[in-house]
Amino acid sequence: MRIRPRFFAAPRGSYFLFGPRGVGKSLWCARVYRDGPLIDLLRPELQRQYLARPERLREYVQGQPRAGVVVIDEIQKVPALLDVVHALIEEHRGWQFVLTGSSARKLRRGGVDLMAGRAVWRELHSYMAAEMEDDFEIGRALHQGMLPVVNEADSPEDVLHAYVGLYLKEEVQLEGLVRKLGDFSRFLEVASFSHGQVLNVSNMARECHTERTTVAGYLGILEDLLLAFRLPVFARRAHRAVVTHPKFYYFDAGVYRSLRPAGPLDRPSEIEGAALEGLVAQHLRAWLAYTDARGELFYWRSKAGSEVDFVVYGEVGFWAIEVKNAATFQRSDLRPLRGFGEDYPEAKRIFLYRGTEELLVDGIACLPCDRFLKALHPRRPLA
Repeated sequence: MRIRPRFFAAPRGSYFLFGPRGVGKSLWCARVYRDGPLIDLLRPELQRQYLARPERLREYVQGQPRAGVVVIDEIQKVPALLDVVHALIEEHRGWQFVLTGSSARKLRRGGVDLMAGRAVWRELHSYMAAEMEDDFEIGRALHQGMLPVVNEADSPEDVLHAYVGLYLKEEVQLEGLVRKLGDFSRFLEVASFSHGQVLNVSNMARECHTERTTVAGYLGILEDLLLAFRLPVFARRAHRAVVTHPKFYYFDAGVYRSLRPAGPLDRPSEIEGAALEGLVAQHLRAWLAYTDARGELFYWRSKAGSEVDFVVYGEVGFWAIEVKNAATFQRSDLRPLRGFGEDYPEAKRIFLYRGTEELLVDGIACLPCDRFLKALHPRRPLA
């Protein structure tokens, strides 16, 4: 698999590096920490050894010729190792630990708290367009997404279709996260219809023919496995009533497309529109994760129905962003951003579309979406 330079910058001390499978955590660590010891807990024999005797980690570390960086891959496989890591960090002997993981479920049940802040939390995301440079093509990205394991494969479509099955087998089934794997598989498909939509758990439960509490649990599993996220509504200093429910997104446009069923009654433009919105969302999340200044991602929707797809707010700045999957737009398409500007004149407003011209209309920057994504860089302002 090709190793591209990534925008992620490692902290100085010990840290958790989380991200879905296939985003390149192991490859990144192998390139950056090539001379340090690596404990790969995906190897069955190592996993068994450390499950049986976690204190073996202390003996292993103390047996290294010099202090340095120790990478523990897929730390969630043996959460008990966190106690040993914590103790070693407390001893201040110069060791730095990089703890990677593709599931936060077990750790969120107490393991991370045991570290008492001794290791910060960082995330690695799918490729950003600027990381792919000239290899980025928005049409391809909308179909196969930005996962490194997919984009660097000889047969990207085959890898993408197998990707979710890998999670179902190795994370959901083996860990016993659900009782009925078939019901969960059906839920994944139903959830794809909510991609980019305000989350309605009751409606999803009806579509799945199951209880609301079951679907709520499934959503929690998706988030713990880092396969999906919820986008909260922006309600600071609200001048008008806004909705309270979050929006739902799969973490990668390609994963969404692989799960979203399509038939004669499905409009391709509707599916691609949701994919485009998700593609922008995942880029904004990656940009926020990699930039030095703090910021959060929201959406805005009034109870009257006016909606802005994304709001970026924090030390990084204040932006409102609307996305439209069309080569042209009408002035009426800018109405939500104009309304947002009336409530928040401090915000910079951006309209992204599939056209080729950069325009300034009513104080709103109208930009080609592919150009915006290619220019998105953690060491540069949003726009």
